[in-house]
Amino acid sequence: MHRYPRATAAALAAALAALAASALTAAPAHAAAAPGPVARIVVSPQGGHGPAADGRHVSTLQEAQKLARTLSGKADVIVSLAGGTYRLAEPWKLTSADSGRNGHTVTWQALPGEQPVLSGGQQVTGWTLKDAADNIYAAPVPVGADSRQLYVDGSLAPRAAVSISRSDVKITPTGMTIVNPALDYLASLPQQSRIELESQNSFTDRYAPVQSISGSTITMQQPAWNNNNWGYDTLASPFAGGSLQLENSYSFLKTAGQWYLDPQAGQLYYKAPAGTDPSHSDIELPRLTSLLQISGSYTDPVHDITVKDIAFQHTTWLQPSTSAGYADQQNGAFIASAYPQPSDFITSCRSGCPQFEAARNGWQQMPAAVQVSAARGITFTGDTFAHLGQVGLGIGNDADAHASGVGLGTSDITVHHNTFTDDSGAGVVVGGIQPDAHHPSDPAMVNRDVTITDNLVTKVAEDYREMSGILSTYVTHAVISHNEVSNLAYDGIDVGWGWGANDPGGSQDYRNRGLYDYQPVYTTPTTLKNTVVTDNLIHGTKKVFHDGGSLYNLSANPGSVFEGNYIHDNQHTVGLYLDEGSRYVSLKNNVIQDSGVWAFTNAGSTNNTNDSTFDTNWYNSGATQVATGSPHNNILTGNVQVSGDSWPLAAQRVMYTAGIEPALRTPADSRPAPAGAALTAGKSSLDAGGSTTLTGTVQNFSTGRITGLKAGLDLPAGWTAEPVAPAPATLAGGATASFSWRVTAPSTVTDPLSNAAFTLKAAYRSGPEQFSTSSTARVAVAGALTSLRSFGSVPSVFGQQGDRYAILTGGNDIWGAGGQHFDEYGAIYSPGAAGPSSTLTVKVTAQQAVDPWSKAGLVLRNDLSAPGVSQGYAALVATPGNGVSLQWQDATTPGYLDQFAASVDKAVKAPVWLRLVRSGDRLSGYYSADGAGWTQVGSAITLAGAAAVQDAGMIATAHSPSAQGEADFSDFQVS
Repeated sequence: MHRYPRATAAALAAALAALAASALTAAPAHAAAAPGPVARIVVSPQGGHGPAADGRHVSTLQEAQKLARTLSGKADVIVSLAGGTYRLAEPWKLTSADSGRNGHTVTWQALPGEQPVLSGGQQVTGWTLKDAADNIYAAPVPVGADSRQLYVDGSLAPRAAVSISRSDVKITPTGMTIVNPALDYLASLPQQSRIELESQNSFTDRYAPVQSISGSTITMQQPAWNNNNWGYDTLASPFAGGSLQLENSYSFLKTAGQWYLDPQAGQLYYKAPAGTDPSHSDIELPRLTSLLQISGSYTDPVHDITVKDIAFQHTTWLQPSTSAGYADQQNGAFIASAYPQPSDFITSCRSGCPQFEAARNGWQQMPAAVQVSAARGITFTGDTFAHLGQVGLGIGNDADAHASGVGLGTSDITVHHNTFTDDSGAGVVVGGIQPDAHHPSDPAMVNRDVTITDNLVTKVAEDYREMSGILSTYVTHAVISHNEVSNLAYDGIDVGWGWGANDPGGSQDYRNRGLYDYQPVYTTPTTLKNTVVTDNLIHGTKKVFHDGGSLYNLSANPGSVFEGNYIHDNQHTVGLYLDEGSRYVSLKNNVIQDSGVWAFTNAGSTNNTNDSTFDTNWYNSGATQVATGSPHNNILTGNVQVSGDSWPLAAQRVMYTAGIEPALRTPADSRPAPAGAALTAGKSSLDAGGSTTLTGTVQNFSTGRITGLKAGLDLPAGWTAEPVAPAPATLAGGATASFSWRVTAPSTVTDPLSNAAFTLKAAYRSGPEQFSTSSTARVAVAGALTSLRSFGSVPSVFGQQGDRYAILTGGNDIWGAGGQHFDEYGAIYSPGAAGPSSTLTVKVTAQQAVDPWSKAGLVLRNDLSAPGVSQGYAALVATPGNGVSLQWQDATTPGYLDQFAASVDKAVKAPVWLRLVRSGDRLSGYYSADGAGWTQVGSAITLAGAAAVQDAGMIATAHSPSAQGEADFSDFQVS
């Protein structure tokens, strides 16, 4: 790391004069295509001269800024900061006067090979042991200094806190009443007004400060308490979750690593881990609430500035420590002011109320450590936003989130290849949420053309945990591409705002809630449109909060595309989430792995979550909860559910490409295998002793060559294989190779159906690294049916061994209501076996859980070989996640099941006995655990259009557009 001797005042003055006269490096006159003149300035806290012949050296940012202003209209100015920590006494401000002018740019960057750190913190020293028994140390800090964060050896340290149960206290309109005597000690604590209550709910993370504690009465500060207890997902009435924690008292120092700050005494306390002394650690106490403010005006925006390879560290945000607390609403938006409320607001407003809507347009945004507004042509590249007590980077947020007092108004902003980590709020927030953000009173306020690419956003929203990694609200043409977003309590990437209430014509939901008593129903679109969210890697999300999704949109977003994103490890929550009012969103070619719900539209009947398309996405688990049909008209087309990890090559390519682009990846980034493998079978089912060809394919996704390729095939027991075409040893970048085996099934089978799994295993080298990949294909071998018939309205395999049966089938569903018209199933049946007085009985012995609504059970129908047409249709089915369901066709929708009754016990699933009893045109359904004691499902129903004699049998559907599942039966009888 270079260091420079300190310059004298005379030398510095001479340097400035010389630089003003001669620091411009001009291109030769004959080189017309060469770059223009460049002025170079080097900043070093130690001052002095360095090796650069074409630049001059100053010792402070302020000196460099003053000098750069004199040169920015004459040349491209490059200001290089030497390595080291620059401890700022106040935020650094770049205004319109600091812009590049006359076609020139200004770049603030790290001196090559060095790492400058702009810090808003104070290094804490002078530690002494205060409490030897608890290993608590104390150190002096300036009296009055306050902070909500402390960083120990480069990591956020937790504040002193203790968890409490909701049963320990009773919520009241003014605070809480202590119920658990174990908390009586709270009344004796000093500095009670510094204590806070945190509640982590379904999608909000709320903080409310204490005013006083007397006896069993805890009185809370206002308006924080009132504002945290009305609206949605409130402190008193969380929709889910709701864990409570008391924070910020010396008496709460119970766990190693916690700290407490006493501003009045000027003392910082730290409970050190056993065997450690904080004197040997780098402990940073943030003092500033922002580090860099880039802001102009709407008529004279700041422009053409690049900030490169600089680290921003150590800020805090003190709003939650005030009497307003942090009345969180969603994703960093909060209520800070008092509003009129009904006296019973805790109960009458726990899911909204008309008075609450009066506050909505006054919600504020969490300010960022680095703020950009009224600006164009601003670039951040190679920077690190770490150890910040708020949002890392805020671009075009509302005016009250900018220290300059000017918000919005950003265009042509680039955020490329930066790192955001260990921040208390989101990594990046673009756009505002107040009326000028969506319907600007000045066209210059519109946020547009913001590009966020190749950034690593990990372990952010550490204190305000309801924030996503990246949030873009009302922005025209935001591009969010090739980012890796990981390790978050809430969502990965969120787009949009407003719940559809500000879209043309408004929302009937918000008309009912009373919002339009306080704002107009807009007739023109918002500024949210043409959002591009592509090729992002999103993983390790949803670690705390229930609502939301790993990739999320809110409100109408015409022209938007969410494509090529890879989502995994999201705690089996929602992958792709379209919230209220989402419209015109195209979601295609995304990979969603191990989600509980892969696709979800929050589509109430009147909230306009309509007109979006889910096209050719791949997922391996989870329900599809997308409202199709009128009035929503969302479309599902070409989506593929895969089995386990047997992703097709197109999906594997997405998995490789997603995230930071391969050429920019470092060891800190995810580095997926550069090649994919797929195995396919020539035939999906065989008779005993039959043969088919298995074809393996390896595709090199990278641009480099892979070598040492070896491929093998793992066989099920009893099968044999003979190689037909071997795999090549090398594969050029982008190339594909195929190879094959001839496999033969066992000559005898003992089960009704065996869905045998074959695994291709491929190993290879890419450069110095060794990789392996695999893929699985299945071939079913089934015993022949002896007396019953089979029919599949979708590809199906049927098998029998004695009184045991099996159906392997796919199918979207057997259901024809709510905009669906599916009659996709496989059935084994006895034609014309059920007369006017008949009883059908079967045991569903096993059922593969392709979906919670996969179905297997008994069926009656006039003609089971006529799907979508034949009447007299009813089925009694077991499901993996929704109990036993009796479903039937009414007289208005012949050919489709559209009515149902369900078992009270939703935990009932295979193995289970089922029974249908027909008496004329009346039908009753029952289930049993043992085939002896029976429980009726609903009540007897009318079997519309039933013929005198009907087909009777076993039926199964996977409830998936692409995946198959197996259902096994025994003891089928018709009497």
